[in-house]
Amino acid sequence: MKSARHPRHVTNKWKKNAALMQSSELRAYLPETRRFSKEQLLNMLMKHKMVYVKPVNGTWGKGVMRVDFKPNQRQGAYQFQIEKTVRSFGSIDELYTSIRKHKLRGKYLIQQGIDLLRYDQRRFDLRVMVQRTPQKVWKTTGIIGRLGHPKKIVTNYHSDGKLVAAEKLLSPYLKAPRLKSYMNMLQNFGEDIANHLKVSFPGLREIGVDVALDQKLRPWILEVNTSPDPYIFRRLKDKSIFRTIMKYARAYGKYK
Repeated sequence: MKSARHPRHVTNKWKKNAALMQSSELRAYLPETRRFSKEQLLNMLMKHKMVYVKPVNGTWGKGVMRVDFKPNQRQGAYQFQIEKTVRSFGSIDELYTSIRKHKLRGKYLIQQGIDLLRYDQRRFDLRVMVQRTPQKVWKTTGIIGRLGHPKKIVTNYHSDGKLVAAEKLLSPYLKAPRLKSYMNMLQNFGEDIANHLKVSFPGLREIGVDVALDQKLRPWILEVNTSPDPYIFRRLKDKSIFRTIMKYARAYGKYK
């Protein structure tokens, strides 16, 4: 009965975003998010020029679309991309109709787009793994970079993204020792997010925070996965990171 009241896995992006919005500190790092509708799509595009349209309960980047407003574009000011295909339209009505046609079943949301940092001309973000230890404290156990496919809009490994050490991706932007202090900041950032979410979702034992970094190196909370894939951390050269992640995962019963 206890697990039914306090689930370990929360799929609804809207609920997780609403929980994080309750924190005055974390709210500043959340991209503006609205429920999907034609009116909200137009408002968000006029304000941000680029947004992402996402399934409320989606995983692995499936069904995610990038939508741009480019008023000086000849072929059409409105365009969206899903997978590798880009479509352009002359009006918000045409854009909205096409998005509805191509979206997956279920509810969607609109999220402010972040101009991601790039490495080798490819967009990247970071996955921050945070776990509850046997001592019942939250600890960041791993950070890994996700380098997007050059022709795709999502960085997920399951969508042809590439797993790369975060330090390598950040090295063109930060030199040691600033890089080390920045990585420490990200560790604390992940733990702050976990400690806040546990209030709304006390059943959580692990989270994977997808963190976008903009051109000023400001971190943004793109999404929080409550059942993150630990095996991506096997790709890191430091094998102790994966061993620690699996040790904690076994301790809270994810694996035998």
